[in-house]
Amino acid sequence: MEKKSFEILDVTLRDGSHAMSHAFTPEQVRDTARALDAAGVRYFEVSHGDGLGGSSLQYGLSKHDELELIEIAADACTQAEVSVLLIPGIGVKGDLQNAVKAGAKMVRVATHVTEADVAAQHIALGRELGLKTVGFLMMSHMAPTAKIVEQAKLFESYGAEVVYVTDSAGYMLPQDVTERISALKQSIGCDIGFHGHNNLSMAMANTVAAVEAGATFIDGSLRALGAGSGNTQTEVMVAVLERLGYETGIDLYKIMDAANDVVTPYMPRPQEITGSSLVMGYSGVYSSFLLHTQVAAKRFGVDERDILVELGRMKAVGGQEDLIYDVAQGIAARN
Repeated sequence: MEKKSFEILDVTLRDGSHAMSHAFTPEQVRDTARALDAAGVRYFEVSHGDGLGGSSLQYGLSKHDELELIEIAADACTQAEVSVLLIPGIGVKGDLQNAVKAGAKMVRVATHVTEADVAAQHIALGRELGLKTVGFLMMSHMAPTAKIVEQAKLFESYGAEVVYVTDSAGYMLPQDVTERISALKQSIGCDIGFHGHNNLSMAMANTVAAVEAGATFIDGSLRALGAGSGNTQTEVMVAVLERLGYETGIDLYKIMDAANDVVTPYMPRPQEITGSSLVMGYSGVYSSFLLHTQVAAKRFGVDERDILVELGRMKAVGGQEDLIYDVAQGIAARN
């Protein structure tokens, strides 16, 4: 078996927050953190689905204080470390400083794929605070490979130790992932990561493509709990990568138990590819838009698929959730 050459980062307690309507309880966070730690996962992410500071009327109010949840997760671990997501403009530098006090050891600074330049101060702060610091290029399908390389170089120049290609909409196909990861491998010196969503049932295939192209950080979530159709399923990913000859460093039975015995009981619904989440992947719409779209469709009496197709045509990006309601209202007016 090959020597382990990548880290699996679990996002159940962050991306899963979207599917949980940002209502994780302290007990759910503690139990999930303990199970991930026991299985051998090195990093896992905890925060509101839209990152630090995301609890708001626009993005959805958290049921519990995210700093309290970060502290509970950190205290539950013997070897695993807590990561947090920070989107500049939603989270601020004070949020990151408070997350570190609560026990965070990694920060992933996320921007739209063409806006890496807004992250310079936050990446510098992450390094100053002694965190493992990551640049996270969201909606990477919306930019050509040359632009992604340009933006990754910016992240690296600011001090990022890892740069992620993020398939936020579950839109990419394996050849898209291979092209982007391979280009970064040839162009930057820091580690490369991949974060996939499963809207077109491509998350696992895309993850394998990323690993084989040289990605060294790979995201997943237990039972695929996450925005849209969910993420690459962590426990399945461990099994697949071991079948391919990689040593993951994660105990397969324990990670399966974490998924089935800890996460499954609190999932609000099975994480499956529904008609609307399929349309999100097909149209390239941000995965976290789904719950907002369903609410807007019900409020205005329109087909949620029509809203998603229109958002895709408009190339809407994360942070434009209020646009969903304008689009729904416009469709209702035309019907």
